[in-house]
Amino acid sequence: MDILKLTAVELAARIKAKEVTVLEAVEAVLGQIEKKEEELHCYVTVDREGAIKRAGEVQKAIDEGALTGPLAGVPVAVKDNMCTKNMLTTCSSKILNNFIPAFSAEAVIRLEEAGAVILGKTNMDEFAMGSTTETSAYGVTKNPWNIEHVPGGSSGGSAAAVAAEECFFALGSDTGGSIRQPASFCGVVGMKPTYGTVSRYGLIAYGSSLDQIGPLTKDVTDCAAILEVISSHDTKDSTSVERKDTDFTKALVDDVAGMKIGIPRDYFSSGIEPEVKEAVLAAANLLKEKGAIVEEFDLSLVEYAIPAYYTIAAAEASSNLERFDGVKYGYRTKESEGLHDMYKKTRSEGFGEEVKRRIMLGSFVLSSGYYDAYYLKALKVKALIKKAFDEAFEKYDVILGPVAPATAPKLGSSLADPIKMYLGDIYTISVNLAGLPGISIPCGMDKAGLPIGLQLIGNSFQEKKLIQTAYAYEQARGAFVKKEGN
Repeated sequence: MDILKLTAVELAARIKAKEVTVLEAVEAVLGQIEKKEEELHCYVTVDREGAIKRAGEVQKAIDEGALTGPLAGVPVAVKDNMCTKNMLTTCSSKILNNFIPAFSAEAVIRLEEAGAVILGKTNMDEFAMGSTTETSAYGVTKNPWNIEHVPGGSSGGSAAAVAAEECFFALGSDTGGSIRQPASFCGVVGMKPTYGTVSRYGLIAYGSSLDQIGPLTKDVTDCAAILEVISSHDTKDSTSVERKDTDFTKALVDDVAGMKIGIPRDYFSSGIEPEVKEAVLAAANLLKEKGAIVEEFDLSLVEYAIPAYYTIAAAEASSNLERFDGVKYGYRTKESEGLHDMYKKTRSEGFGEEVKRRIMLGSFVLSSGYYDAYYLKALKVKALIKKAFDEAFEKYDVILGPVAPATAPKLGSSLADPIKMYLGDIYTISVNLAGLPGISIPCGMDKAGLPIGLQLIGNSFQEKKLIQTAYAYEQARGAFVKKEGN
């Protein structure tokens, strides 16, 4: 038995049946990290000693019957923008190069309570600002399918770690597609839940009205099980929602008969690569064959999503990143003359180019004389986008489309043209602006052997419909396996 080939739920079942020990699972993953990490660079921090110690504690709890859930004993990686107690948490930025939190994010606590074993922190675009995991201060992560290509971003380290079997599942965060897009590029499943479903407490903020934590997994079953564990109402997060319908594993039903699926014509009109279009429409046909009612429709305002998103996200980022000034924690410049000089030099030296670009853009759109012209207008567009989705969900259970217009670009090609990189988020950012749930699931490969992702979008709090549709598609599609040589 190859432990690394198991899904998270399968591994937990084997551990419970005493076919595998927690330590064996942890050591198998640590061995894979040792073998692959130099080439892929999925992690910023690997806590080898902590994981081995935790394996013993979890095994004892499982043996005593205290831990019986579907994630007990499963090794997990956490994106480096979620606080983990006593473990370096950098947001892949120089400005947090020495930050060790005294507390853990609520989502991390929920995993630990379920018996998961934290392996370490995954690489990401600095402060989650980017789509390729190339803006990290600690070096780029490479796509396990082809190391000349990016893994996507900003949760690229998490997606690549799952794809490379350097963990059994991972947590990511999604502000404008940062779970779904790397999931698509790396051939794994990634879900962004409805805004407020997973607590943001302990998640280092980028765009507070858009950020949401979610799972990156090997299959839809793992996705449902993990989402069930991390979903919670949290009084420490004012945007957290109290829900009674978080038993997501009950939605793992292979049945889409009569389900209405809408395909926005706007998503296929221009700018999409033919191979991506073909693979996504083939997936729609597969669902149609299983009894779903599939129709095309017009989803307006698609072209306004990108400027609205980058205006709002940058404005919120400029406010959220104000706290990183070298006073209380993190990096501080070695030489400065007075307090204001220390602020300027610390932030100039500590932040990378992309972060500085977005802080400047955000400060501009919030400044006197431009607030009404840009930020207020973007908020109005956000409301119109939500209204357009509301109207669509009056007719359809699920909206189907691509995750990205193309497969993973080559390393270095996106950073040369930031505007082109921003345009790559065209299909994912509307979901964040409207606070909706979305899931990415592999649906094919291009001629170069790079994965193509299918995106399913649901109405607010309708994750179960997405999971059911994704699961039914996954059953019809069969195994999605990386071919040797690719």
